[in-house]
Amino acid sequence: MRKFWVVGGIGIGLAMCFMALLVVGTYSAAAGLGSAGSNGAVGLAKGAVPAKFQPLVQKWGNLCPAINPALLAAQLYQESGWNPRAQSPAAAQGIAQFIPGTWAGHGIDGDNDGDRDVWDPADAIPSAASYDCELAGYVKKVPGDQTDNMLAAYNAGAYRVIRAGGVPQISETQNYVKIIRSLEKSFARPVGRVEPSRQAAGAIYFAQKKLGTKYLWGGNGTAEQGGRFDCSGLTQAAYRTVDIELPRVANDQYNAGPHPSRDELLPGDLVFFSDDLTNSRAIHHVGLYVGGGYMINAPYTGAVIRFDKIDTPDYFGATRVTKDGAAALPTALPTV
Repeated sequence: MRKFWVVGGIGIGLAMCFMALLVVGTYSAAAGLGSAGSNGAVGLAKGAVPAKFQPLVQKWGNLCPAINPALLAAQLYQESGWNPRAQSPAAAQGIAQFIPGTWAGHGIDGDNDGDRDVWDPADAIPSAASYDCELAGYVKKVPGDQTDNMLAAYNAGAYRVIRAGGVPQISETQNYVKIIRSLEKSFARPVGRVEPSRQAAGAIYFAQKKLGTKYLWGGNGTAEQGGRFDCSGLTQAAYRTVDIELPRVANDQYNAGPHPSRDELLPGDLVFFSDDLTNSRAIHHVGLYVGGGYMINAPYTGAVIRFDKIDTPDYFGATRVTKDGAAALPTALPTV
């Protein structure tokens, strides 16, 4: 069981004052942070892609100008949640969720071992990138953003994109494009500063009122549970008060926005802890950052919600939650 260092000798009233100073101080120090962009190559956020798939995503995500590694990662996560054995009710198969007919026409032998195996990520991931680039070629003369047009062709077919002169006025297609472009931001390594959250203060306000509440494994804060929470139940409830719906599980919450570095953290960021520092799917714990190296934390059975330091050996990284990022997360992934 992981250990936390509690802020010793601080009562709840003093603790709230302590937190207020952290929040004000951290925001003051961060005044003027922006989201400076760059036209350089897109890198992957640390650990967002499981380590065993990262070289494939990095390589094949640069296959053509319409895609990048973060975009390819977003598609794969949306399709299967990185599950190479996933199969949908519609018979879509593998990590990239190809249906048999599409695989027959567009699957490639990515690892040059003499076969095309939809269940093998070494074939399926290259095939997903190749198929994206093929679609991009079909719609390359269509006005507008070429990546948006490619994604629209992936969802609705190239003919509809060509006929519409861009992303067609089909709600499912427009939503698909928005989802993948939002998820792309959560898989990309930030370039420059990540824009501060506008909802952070409300989430912190909720969480600070729960200081001193006993922890409950699986706790969602219901009356039947005595208003108690576990770690991801607390962060989910905190962001729900500002109209952002996070997934229930900590490792899914990691993909709800871009990832600031340790020295760029701001109050309201979610901070994560993992048993495998190369894989966000191994995340086992989450807290709500309040500044000064501390988080509001629902730690474990027998403890209460309290302040803890974030700098522990299993610190994985952070997420600056956005409404679009949270809304883009898949709610029902295919199973084995």
